[in-house]
Formats: sequence, C-alpha cells, structure tokens
Amino acid sequence: MKQYPFPFTPSQPFLSQLRDWVADVFYDILPEAGFEIRDEQIFMAFQLERAFSEKKTIFAEAGVGTGKTLVYLLYAINYAYYTKKPAVISCADESLIEQLVKQDGDIAKLSSHLGLSIDARLAKSPEQYLCLNKLHDARYSDAEADVFESIYRGLPPFVRTRDSLQHFHAYGDRKDYSELNDAQWKKINWDIFQDCTICDKRHRCGLTLSRMNYRHASDLIVCSHDYYTEHLWTADSRKRAGQLPYLPDHSAIVFDEGHLLEFAAQKALTYQLKISLFEEIITRVLQSGVREALARKVEQTLEQCQAMFGALQCHVQPVPGSDRMTVMLSEPLLGEVHKFRYELSQLEEQLAVEAGLYSLSEYHLRLVDEHLEMLQSAMRHFQHTPSLITWATVSGGELILWIMPREVKDVLQETVFGRHLPIVFSSATLSVDGSFRYMTESLGIVKPLSFSVPSPYDYEQQMMVFAPKLPLHSLEGREKDKMDAAFTFLKRTQGRAMLLFPSREELQQFKQHALCYPDYGLYAFLFEGDKEISHLIASFQREQAGVLCAVSLWEGLDIPGPALSNVTIWSLPFPPHDPVFNAKRKDAVQPYEEVDLPYMLLRLRQGMGRLIRTSSDKGIVVLLDERVHEDPLLREQIQKVLPDHVSLHLNGPC
Repeated sequence: MKQYPFPFTPSQPFLSQLRDWVADVFYDILPEAGFEIRDEQIFMAFQLERAFSEKKTIFAEAGVGTGKTLVYLLYAINYAYYTKKPAVISCADESLIEQLVKQDGDIAKLSSHLGLSIDARLAKSPEQYLCLNKLHDARYSDAEADVFESIYRGLPPFVRTRDSLQHFHAYGDRKDYSELNDAQWKKINWDIFQDCTICDKRHRCGLTLSRMNYRHASDLIVCSHDYYTEHLWTADSRKRAGQLPYLPDHSAIVFDEGHLLEFAAQKALTYQLKISLFEEIITRVLQSGVREALARKVEQTLEQCQAMFGALQCHVQPVPGSDRMTVMLSEPLLGEVHKFRYELSQLEEQLAVEAGLYSLSEYHLRLVDEHLEMLQSAMRHFQHTPSLITWATVSGGELILWIMPREVKDVLQETVFGRHLPIVFSSATLSVDGSFRYMTESLGIVKPLSFSVPSPYDYEQQMMVFAPKLPLHSLEGREKDKMDAAFTFLKRTQGRAMLLFPSREELQQFKQHALCYPDYGLYAFLFEGDKEISHLIASFQREQAGVLCAVSLWEGLDIPGPALSNVTIWSLPFPPHDPVFNAKRKDAVQPYEEVDLPYMLLRLRQGMGRLIRTSSDKGIVVLLDERVHEDPLLREQIQKVLPDHVSLHLNGPC
C-alpha cells in the first residue's frame, strides 16, 4: 500500500487533509526547493479540491505559466493512493504525453522534491507501435526494403526467434524510430485495418506487451485524447468479445488541453469501411465447411459492397486543405446503401442459423458478428442523414468510407460525465469571451464547476505581436510576399522560431518554396513529418538557428528560454470546410460566429501561448494573414484575445 506524503488520520476526511498538505507544498516545501510559486497556482489548487470532494467536472482555465500541471498532478496522484485505482491523464496528442513523463518533466520533479513514489506509465495509441505483419510485407515488397530489414534486425531476439520472453521488454514505439519520416512509418505501423485478434504474432507484439505493462500502473496512466475516447467506445464490445478494455478502471480523469476532447471523441466514434477489410472479415466463416446458403449470402453481400463503393466513387469531391473528400448523398448512392444494409441483415440471419448448427468456430463467429453489428449501427445513420457526417479518403489506392454521428455529447454523458468522478479540464483556453458555453454545449456537460485565472507574466514587456501588411499582389505573388515577411522576421530573431500552419497542405507548400529561397541555408529548418515529432523538438532545442515548422504543435509545446523567440502563424487557424466542420456549421444559426471564429480564436491563443513560457522569456508573434487588415471586426476579435497591454502592430520590419 502506498504511504501518503502527509500524516494521515483515518477519522478525518481524506480530502481536507490532502488540501492542507497541498497548501504546505505551495507555501513552504516547493519555495524552499527553489520553485517560483504564484498566487494563481494556489488559487487553482483550492478550486480543484472542490472537484475532487464533490466528484464533479471542473473547467480549470489557467493562463500560461500558472503551473497548472503540478496542481492537478498532486491531486490525481494522491487520489489514486486513496482509492487504490490509477488516475488517467489524457493529453491532446502523443507528443504532449512524452513531455509529461520526460526525465525533467513535472512528474519527475514532484517525485524528486516531495519524495513521492509515483508509478506513471504511458498508454500510447496503437498507431504509435510497429506492426510485425506490415513490417514483414515491407521487408519483401517495398522499394525501401533495406530500411525495413534493418529495423527487423534490430528487434529483440524473442521477436525474431522462439526465445522465451522472461520479462517485459518495451519495443516498437514510434519514438524509437525517429529517423523514419511519417510516410515510411505508415508503411509499418499498426492501422485501423489490422485485425490483432487473429494475428499469430500478437503475444510477442510491442503493442500487446505495452498494454500488459500499463494496465498494472498503480498511480497514473498517461494517454492521448484519441486513445481515451477509443477506450470509451470499445469497452463494451471488447468485453463481449472476451477481451479486456484498453484502460483499467480508474479513479479520476484529467483532460489536459481539454478543449480538443470533442474532436477526439468524434474521431473515435467514427466507423471506417473499405472493401478489402470487409471481405477479409466476413470470409472467415468460409474457412470451415458451411451451408451453401451462407456461402452464397457472403458472396452476394460482397458484391453489393462493391456496387456501393462503385457508386461512392462517382459521388466524392475533394476539399482544399483537407484529405477528407465530401460525399454527395444522392438518391442513387443512398439506394445502393439501402441494398447493402439489406444484404447485411440477411447475412446476419444466415449466421444465426449457422451458429445453431455449431458448424463454425465460436471465436470467429463472435468476431464476425461483432463487426457486422458495428457496421449495421454505422450504416443506420444513412436512414436519418441529418444525424450523419460522412466523408471519404484514399489510402494505398483504395477508397475508404468514414461514418460519424453528428453529435457525441450523449455518449460522453453516459460514459464519462455521468459517472460521478472527479474530472478536470485543464487548459489556458477553455472559454470564449469569458464564457464556457462553447465547451459545455459541445460536450453535453451540465452545471460544471469552473474558474479562470490569468497568466502571471508581464506580457507588455515580454511579447510583441506583428501583423505586417503585405503588398496586394496576385495569389502567387502574395505567397512570395508572405515568404519574404517570414524570412525578415527570422532574420530579426536569428532563427529560433516556430512556424505554425493550419494544414499539412500549407506546410508542404511552404516547404517547397522555402527550399528555393536564397536565405534558406542560414537556418536549420525542421519539418513535421520528416522525422518523429519528439525527436524534431529535441533537435530544435539544440540548434542555434533552428526553425521548427509544424501543424500539430499549436497546443502544449513547452520550450522555455531563447531557443524559441519567434512564433509565426502562417495563416489564421480557421477550421477547414470539410464534412465534419460543415456539419457543425449547418447546426449553427450563425456559423461564422458560433463555429469558425471561436475555433480560430481558441487555437490562435494556444499557438501564441507557445512563446512565453517563463518570466524571463521574450519574443515576437507574427501573423501572416491578410485578413487581419481586410476585416476590421476580425482584427478587433484578435486584439481581444491578446494578453493585457499587448497591442497588435500592423506594420513591421518588412
């Protein structure tokens, strides 16, 4: 049993004793250890005590530099001690969970300075792990087979041979292959279309071994929003299939950068269908001798699936700035969907008959039934298209259909917010114009606790924000003007900059133009996607004139000191006009004011928040978007989200 870090009296309420100890930590213990403690941090600590004592949801909006991570960790760790169940810390993405558990991160600091014994383990998303089957294929059929052969030779002996596995050995993590770019990694990592249930390598798989490891965490399990919501949606189906849920039972939840939870929840609840996987799954029942009626129905269902995808191919339209293609729901396409649903129903009936005859493997039958049930549930949304969000993508030359329910708040209410648990939303950006309404309505949270505390930094002395006016040229000329402006500001800060892009498309366009720019060689450019992201961040911190170009680092990145002195926003981060955001716009009375603008302002605040991380940091933020000059109302909204006493300079060195 873990010992509390304070003298515990069983006859007194645990949380009141914890509160008193937390006060000692911030008033005495940490200051004596050299920590800079702020009033905002202490205020947040006493607010969180309410959430844990009342087992309610709280929006903890605390500005950059308030030390909010230390606060929620103190409560989460000790509450885990008390309940004997781990707390879950859910972060915006995989790069942020690495920062939380790094050697000099906040968990390590608490362990060192407070003498806490903290068992914290990472629960990474499956996509972050090597797939042995895909690696096998890449070794023999890919143009870069020698690269993948080298990876195979570096695997632990128990993977490549029949040596016994005596103890847990972590391997196969994306960060262990930092030199691979994203395109190479996608050739060998786990993806949604891998079926681990029938894989003969699953007991030696790095993903499986990592799950076995983190399930035994006693204090903290650190994961991404994507993984946590995937756990929520699949827990019941995994139990029915005789499998363990992704995460064990837990005592409390912290959503760090919780404003991104809705998008992760939608992604997790999305069903993906492609012909090759569907065929692979339903033909499993044919591996044993089955009745002719069932074999014929399997064939007919496959034919109708192909017919539906044939119609889908003629009803998709690309979306600029997004890899999601719009699906145009015409009568011919809906007719093919209806026929496919009918064939699925007939197939389910035939499987029920076969199950009664005990002629099929019970294990395979259960897996096929589970898959068909999920598919039917997803396809049912086509009956009521107002409740449906759907789009298509292409991967490996194959069309994939994505089906998402329009709203996830009912499911979140049932699986998370209705469970009477302490739940903390922690971020510097949870409100819009001082209201948490945007968050509560999106997530379906009823009567949460909430508070806001500002950043303690002197932004007037530490930050300048520029929005240089660019010449009014053609589109191609304007891109050159933005490039000129970006390099002018890079010269001002001698590199030491991060360029943030709203989309991968814009990042790739910049990369193509930057490679030909005369001053490109003066700086050490690092582009997201060229290597593993945490490796890129570490490289950027080491470079004297580094320039980190990224799409996914708007939130959570913490690089204190002069290494990051310039945050350049290539264009304002408005949401794309893809099917997901178009669905939100259709539900809004004023789409721009209710969807586009709040999303952009929250993301912009997050991006600008990467600059000043300590009281001694100084730097500039640059907005390279002509809309700042063309739209006075937009400019006014941007000025409102700037820190107090920081003005928007509409001219600059260029």
